[in-house]
Amino acid sequence: MPPGPDLAAIHAALATVHDPEIRRPITDIGMLGEVVVARDGRVDVEVFLTVAGCPMKETLTRDVTAAVQRVPGVSGVDVRLGVMTPEQRAQLQTMLRGGAAEPVIPFAQPGSLTRVYAVASGKGGVGKSSITVNLAASLSARGLSVGVLDADIYGFSIPRMLGVTGRPTQVEKMIMPPRAHGIAVISIGMFIAGNTPVVWRGPMLHRALQQFLADVYWGDLDVLLMDLPPGTGDIAISLAQLVPTAEILVVTTPQQAAAEVAERAGAIASQTHQHVVGVIENMSWLELPDGSRMDIFGTGGGQVVAQALTRTLGVPVPLLGQVPLDPRLRVSGDDGTPFVLTEPNAAAAVALRSVADTLAARERGLAGRSLRLTPVGR
Repeated sequence: MPPGPDLAAIHAALATVHDPEIRRPITDIGMLGEVVVARDGRVDVEVFLTVAGCPMKETLTRDVTAAVQRVPGVSGVDVRLGVMTPEQRAQLQTMLRGGAAEPVIPFAQPGSLTRVYAVASGKGGVGKSSITVNLAASLSARGLSVGVLDADIYGFSIPRMLGVTGRPTQVEKMIMPPRAHGIAVISIGMFIAGNTPVVWRGPMLHRALQQFLADVYWGDLDVLLMDLPPGTGDIAISLAQLVPTAEILVVTTPQQAAAEVAERAGAIASQTHQHVVGVIENMSWLELPDGSRMDIFGTGGGQVVAQALTRTLGVPVPLLGQVPLDPRLRVSGDDGTPFVLTEPNAAAAVALRSVADTLAARERGLAGRSLRLTPVGR
């Protein structure tokens, strides 16, 4: 009779199974219960779900089964799903917060290595949200851990553009964001019924942004992109207070009127002491079948904004890229799959990936970070 499976090997296999929402091994976060190996090689595995209605229980069952079946000597796998006790969930919450009892904004901590980019525009209709989701998808495709926070509370559109249909899972007071295309996503649209409008004043907007930053478990992100509402109102001010090291990406169109408004959106950095990474010009031109270009919205708006912000802020603000018009970009947004994934060779996709490459290559600055220096007495 062949030897039965080794229990240590089974535990090692289970350590490769990650919770789909928390993205940590189930062996590390208290989700693994009793593991029993029968004489005939059949293995019974107990897994504790974070909540009873966990939307990922089928995924967990499949992943646990597949991992254990690869262990030599295993003849079959039975997965028993239980639910964490309130005490276990409280312990999990404390562990995920790094031992902190109360929620903190991880991106505002001195040791944070996450780059936070706030995508801003002076007015609506310039394609700011499309730019956000496609930059996120491009950065994720490079292997980076990426999150998108839809901070446009009144005009949220990120869930549709990324094809997010699920709702966040709550573990105690922590919110697990849904994922789409490998990107963690949170939006007020996930918490309201249907297409109900959000009618809030400034303090409520500030609180919502604070909760999205502190109560959501983002994990270890390389990049967080925040889709801001147009203009220079409450959200832009709150962001500067909550995450002072967030950097600003300004989106405009070639139209001079739009450029003037976009300049004001970027110039707020002089008051909030934030860094403007650069300007992205969207809808730059329409490429015609014969290879020529039609400048539907004029020309030069992006460069005008970049030069004006350079003068206003006293530091170089580059034009990061020009994204041509493409009707398929609108279609991909409605369908919930980023354009850079559906049409990677299109001129607009190439331009968007080029901007993403620039952002990915930038190193985290030292602003707001502790250098761990100790004064020496004389």
